[in-house]
Amino acid sequence: MLTLTSGAVQVIKTVTANPELPPETGIRIESGVDGSDALRLSVAPAPEAGDQVVEEEGARVYLEAEAAQLLDGKTLDAQVDPQGDVAFTIAEGDTGA
Repeated sequence: MLTLTSGAVQVIKTVTANPELPPETGIRIESGVDGSDALRLSVAPAPEAGDQVVEEEGARVYLEAEAAQLLDGKTLDAQVDPQGDVAFTIAEGDTGA
């Protein structure tokens, strides 16, 4: 299963904290967009049918079935640069963060 670093938890909670969004809003990760191996990240109001749900400290990640297989055993991290842009990264295994 995908694990989240504390940085990813904080960024996801910040991104989904808008009071106009449903309380179960999370980040959804999809694979195979347009036939490529790229992953697409988006804000989702709830998981879709068949999604695997990863929740840690109130941060929710919804993984489309194929993305869940690709990310099994990996760690999601996130950082915000000085301009406020968010960068998500995926690392092999548990980073211990």
